[in-house]
Amino acid sequence: MILSFIDWKADPVAFTIPGIGWDVRWYGLAFALGFILGLWIVSKIWKHEKLNPVWMDKLFIYVFIATVVGARLGHCFFYGADGDIFYYFRNPVAILKIWQGGLASHGGTLGIVIAVYIYSKKVTHKSMLWTLDRLVVPVGFVAALIRLANLMNSEIYGRPTTLPWGFNFYRSAEWHLPPISGQPCHPTQIYEAICYIITGLICMWLYWKKDAYKRQGLIFGVFFIGIFTTRFFIEFLKNPQESFEASMILNMGQLLSIPFILAGIWFTYKGLTTPPTPESPSKSKK
Repeated sequence: MILSFIDWKADPVAFTIPGIGWDVRWYGLAFALGFILGLWIVSKIWKHEKLNPVWMDKLFIYVFIATVVGARLGHCFFYGADGDIFYYFRNPVAILKIWQGGLASHGGTLGIVIAVYIYSKKVTHKSMLWTLDRLVVPVGFVAALIRLANLMNSEIYGRPTTLPWGFNFYRSAEWHLPPISGQPCHPTQIYEAICYIITGLICMWLYWKKDAYKRQGLIFGVFFIGIFTTRFFIEFLKNPQESFEASMILNMGQLLSIPFILAGIWFTYKGLTTPPTPESPSKSKK
């Protein structure tokens, strides 16, 4: 092959705001771009089905808050700090220090599910699956952006590899230390991003080409299977994110992914075996 390892020295700071001195990081940009992209795709869904626009405005607020709060709490209580999984229980105020980093996708997912439950009860008065089948359509693309931001941060990468597309993560302090000791590593951020984009494309195809939103839970189930099966298998290539994972057969990310995969299989099965709803786009306006 032509490639012979990639020296990765990307600056995690995209730019600095003149006059203020605030650094705008790629991670923050990816989060913002992801929400804008997601909002745009969901708005197309809303127009396609002629749904109440007020519902979408409220959905955005619910999901934004749930994602940030859920992802932060997920990191604090699933992973802890520097290997101490009880740190945040003893220091709850530290949970608010989100600028110090630490977000977990599993926590964000749980946060969104809880928010959708409240949203469905208080706003649409429809089932959770009705909302989730529409909400998850763009999420694969959003997840891919976040993983590419992890790449820009030189974080959450894989174990050493001899493959020609291995990355030398010079900006990562851990990359210079044993057991990696400066060896090229799997760019697992890219692996995940590609798989998440594929999941997003499948969800788009199911919605726009197959009218799968009429089979409650089908799109949501396929999304869960695509995202968390990807996460489960790529974790085998990753370095432990926390020290306590080093001795685990399955790491925390994999253990947390299993219930989501099983739920995805169940919802997909139910969606495929339950007759589609007779509701048509023109009848869904309320």
